[in-house]
Amino acid sequence: MAMFFNIFSLKNLLVLSLALNASLILRGLYEKDSEVIDGGLSVEKQEDTLMTTARVLSEARATQRARPSMHSSSSTADSDGGDTIINLDHGDPTMYERFWQQAGDKSTIVIPGWQSMSYFSDAGSLCWFLEPDFAKEIIRLHKIVGNAVTEDRHIVVGTGSTQLYQAVLYALSPQDAVEPLSVVSAAPYYSSYPLITDCLKSGLYKWAGDAQSFNKEGPFIELVTSPNNPDGYARQSVVNKSGGILVHDLAYYWPQYTPIISAANHDIMLFTVSKSTGHAGMRIGWALVKDEEVAKKMVKFVELNTIGVSKDSQLRAAKVLQVVISSCQYPTSLGSLFDFSAHLMEERWSLLRAAVRQSGLFTLPEFSPGSCSFLNKSFAPQPGPVAYISDHS
Repeated sequence: MAMFFNIFSLKNLLVLSLALNASLILRGLYEKDSEVIDGGLSVEKQEDTLMTTARVLSEARATQRARPSMHSSSSTADSDGGDTIINLDHGDPTMYERFWQQAGDKSTIVIPGWQSMSYFSDAGSLCWFLEPDFAKEIIRLHKIVGNAVTEDRHIVVGTGSTQLYQAVLYALSPQDAVEPLSVVSAAPYYSSYPLITDCLKSGLYKWAGDAQSFNKEGPFIELVTSPNNPDGYARQSVVNKSGGILVHDLAYYWPQYTPIISAANHDIMLFTVSKSTGHAGMRIGWALVKDEEVAKKMVKFVELNTIGVSKDSQLRAAKVLQVVISSCQYPTSLGSLFDFSAHLMEERWSLLRAAVRQSGLFTLPEFSPGSCSFLNKSFAPQPGPVAYISDHS
């Protein structure tokens, strides 16, 4: 059992718990700044609790130490060259580096200086800045994994799924509405949703909080994140009223995180390279959109926002997806990328659960196993956010 505490000390667990729950406290203050929460705590008491949490989190980070790391961009070395300090403010999927190091030159791409100079990738396409090679590999990957329907869908590429999320809000919001369109998601939701939604202070849409308590009349957008970030559970729409438009964020619907039960078949589905292959720095995401007009409006947003998406990143992403597909068809000694990453996730969750049990201070969610059609085995979900936060390999 000592090996577990080489990785997870009580300070690790404290910081992990606070990192996972700070966003929930912030959301409570954001949505109920004038209400009394369960148990009779006043707003002033909530603020005291938040300040205490922030102080403890700050102190825990300041004293956090781990074994030296050569790779994680979420860590920094002390000025005296000693221990490495782990920054648990955000996750970073550098744990996939070993697979890509073994892949070697297979994932290398050389882009001549004269290539990709035009704004246009395919001037006749609906998404005129989408590289055809990248679009082709997206379709191939989804067909091999079986996690999403691509037939009769338009592909829209974005600078990460964050830009695509903003493009969706723009595309779905009426330009002549009397008031902003409400945007909701069932709690606990991704902590950046409210910030991203309201950062532009758009008159077209606004964050309206927890979908489970939403009862406002009129049209709305409901975000369905499945598997959910942060808790990892499979999600469905929860608003029981007409007039809503669903947007499915499927960033974690890959076999290293959860069993692939069936191909997702929704009107708007968002994916990102960072969660599927670990290439967060590439800043590439894609949307599968059924309605042509919605896709056109999303393309228009990206055009207005960044005049397209980096061709270099798309070409590199296409090469990376080629290697992923090849690893599924002709596995290496590490197996396919999904074999490798699923084993890594299982190992990390096993260590985390053992350390939590030993501590007696915390609990972790229990998930029911499901049969994965891609990996041909039954296993319980292994949520990505916690594994990314504890990444120090």
